[in-house]
Amino acid sequence: MASPPNALCFGLEFPASGAPCLVHVEAHGLTLTFAPDTPENRSEAVSFSDLTVSAGGQDHDQLVLKWAGPQGERTLYLKNPDVIRTFRQAAPDHLTDPLERAAERVRQVRHRRRMVWSAVGGVVLTFVLGLWFGADLLVELAVARIPVEWEQKLGESAYKDFLAQQDILKEGIAVSAVEELTSRLTTQIPNNPYKFEVTVVKSDVVNAFALPGGYIVVFTGLMKKAESGEEVAGVMGHELNHVLQRHGLERIVKQLGLVAVVSIVLGDQQGLVGLAKQLGVELLTLKFGREQETEADLTGLQLLYRAKIDPSGMISFFQRLSEKDAGRMEWLSTHPMSQGRADRLKAELAALPKLSPAPFTFEWAKVRESLGAQPAPVQ
Repeated sequence: MASPPNALCFGLEFPASGAPCLVHVEAHGLTLTFAPDTPENRSEAVSFSDLTVSAGGQDHDQLVLKWAGPQGERTLYLKNPDVIRTFRQAAPDHLTDPLERAAERVRQVRHRRRMVWSAVGGVVLTFVLGLWFGADLLVELAVARIPVEWEQKLGESAYKDFLAQQDILKEGIAVSAVEELTSRLTTQIPNNPYKFEVTVVKSDVVNAFALPGGYIVVFTGLMKKAESGEEVAGVMGHELNHVLQRHGLERIVKQLGLVAVVSIVLGDQQGLVGLAKQLGVELLTLKFGREQETEADLTGLQLLYRAKIDPSGMISFFQRLSEKDAGRMEWLSTHPMSQGRADRLKAELAALPKLSPAPFTFEWAKVRESLGAQPAPVQ
């Protein structure tokens, strides 16, 4: 057999695995030439009139031809597309219907296979999307299982490491002012599980940040930039609510990854402490998401309102910060734009009953002066 086999024939005299053969489609039917290692190294002719046709094979993509030969029943499996096409073109009319049924069977099987793979793909996609969109739910479940005491250990470690390298302002009217603001705000937190610790750090950075467990840092640069105690109170209310909403802990758990989250959900909360220590200084640079920032804004404003501190200071501070946002697109930032935050807070404040603020015991102009700030511009 000069050409390679293009079909497989089964019969009583052939091995159970079948005999390879070369099939030629002729005008009268088929001519089969068997390989040299078959029991009968010869050619065999089969008339179209002796054939029955069906679809078969493991994937139902083969044409199955059967006939009764001198040695008994024979079955031929054609898989070569060119041979199948040539056979369909040459077959007489009485084989048209069986060929159509075979073709329809192939189409059904292929359609079913596509449906199965589509279903499998859908399940996989659903699973992946479930992990993606369900990740927040898993994180919430994990965070809910972590005791506040362990959260405080996480924050305390990073807090002490940070302060060890800073110039801390330990006394003076600026520190007293921050202590008063902290007291006014924290006394209005119902069922407060945290013992907040707020430290003033000498730095020109216009910022404040919160760590898990109730640790807050306020930079003197923020106090010098603020034009009123209400503005600083607004920032502190925002940071306090990052702690109360456990936003820092959520970011840590997310950063540790899905395996750590699942292990915490299943009961290994204590392992979080060891895992989080691997983050080191990264605890100080965790970025809150947009939703977390917005939540801290709104709950911070409500806290100011309960403490009888004018929330408009929080709004005015964000409005001034919005000047730095010029040219920056919101979707490029993890934080909402300051002007957008101010507008959202205005709408929230407008929905609340009119407030009669209680005054502070300190004079903000003297606080700023003690820090070396220039006098606030006259409005």
